[in-house]
Amino acid sequence: MSIMAAGGVFAETLTIAIVNNGHMINMQKVAQAYTAQTGVELKWVSLEEGVLREQVTSDTATGGGQYDIINIGMQEAPIWGAAGWIEPLNFSAGYDVNDILPAMRNGLSHDGQLYAAPFYGESSMVMYRKDLTDAAGVSIADNDSWTNVKAAAAAIHDPDNGVYGACLRGKPGWGDNMAFITTVVNSFGGAWFDADYRPVLDSPEWNAAINFYVDLLSNYGPPGSEGNSFNEILALYNEGKCGMWIDATIAASFLEVDGVAYAQSPNAGNPVGANWLWAWAMAIPAGSPNAEAAGKFIEWATSKDYVKAVGNHPEFGWGSVPTGQRASTYAIPEFQAAAGFAAAELAAIDSAAPEATELKPYVGVQFAAIPEFPEVGSAVAQEMAAALSGAKSVEEALAASQKAADSIMKEAGYYD
Repeated sequence: MSIMAAGGVFAETLTIAIVNNGHMINMQKVAQAYTAQTGVELKWVSLEEGVLREQVTSDTATGGGQYDIINIGMQEAPIWGAAGWIEPLNFSAGYDVNDILPAMRNGLSHDGQLYAAPFYGESSMVMYRKDLTDAAGVSIADNDSWTNVKAAAAAIHDPDNGVYGACLRGKPGWGDNMAFITTVVNSFGGAWFDADYRPVLDSPEWNAAINFYVDLLSNYGPPGSEGNSFNEILALYNEGKCGMWIDATIAASFLEVDGVAYAQSPNAGNPVGANWLWAWAMAIPAGSPNAEAAGKFIEWATSKDYVKAVGNHPEFGWGSVPTGQRASTYAIPEFQAAAGFAAAELAAIDSAAPEATELKPYVGVQFAAIPEFPEVGSAVAQEMAAALSGAKSVEEALAASQKAADSIMKEAGYYD
């Protein structure tokens, strides 16, 4: 779609579907300068994470043409690129694609071709109130045991004064509650599928992990946790209601309370897969009539210059720049001075192991990089929320999960 700009020159309008997380919301203000420079108008469609995934997947798969630029992640980018659903991305030499952290570049590529550019990247880590743990006489170490983490949550849990020991994702979705839950399962030695891609959700490892998760959150989490994902918990944390939060490293950019400290993700004996790897990235649906203009905007929005624009923006600053995508960001003195979480975040990203296949046949930490995973993960997510709310026992929820996953994988032809 084009509009007539001043002087009779045609300027394009780009419709951009974004997840309603902080960095994306900030981009809408920073990008006003892009429109001023180029004349390209930007129409933003900001959606909650689960809704975004549903709408973008449906529109892209059917060639609906509703969006010029879409937010997707590591689960979709290689698969959609191979299927021809999204355009390959090729940028100018000045973009410096080699500055993108290898974990992010590899996770958003297929056969060496980049199909989505990372707006920000993340792993997961523990963000806890050190003032509360110190007062309670407990500590949380890097890669601590889940037993010690639970003990720390119990020690700082003070619901009478509005403080909950642990705030964790419970809202159903393959990228919502299952992102965190899968890392717990991984750390207990579990996996989604065996070597033949048969679901193994009825395993002792899943049972132990989910019982632990439900017990921890039921006893030391806020009420209604089955409705909480990233944004809900961020709000609780900034209200001073969370003693501990294990979630995306990017959250550290938005924490406003004092006394926060960071630790690498806990595990129950298997450190591989205890912390996830993800990027919210920007891609162009195949056949977009505005593909050239979309590519130029993505190049700008994921560039070194964009990071500097946020750092120098009067409403944001260096503590609010998108992180986890470019190595050069971590070398900027102003960023280092403003971001006390930087070292912990980078350590988590560097230690994530999506290609580790000792316990699993698939690529991915908190997801499986196969086309069927969103359907499998979404079905299981509903069952895990039911277990957390008390509507089902853990054993009932896992049995239903196994049945649903088995049906999906059989239907897809993985086995008879």
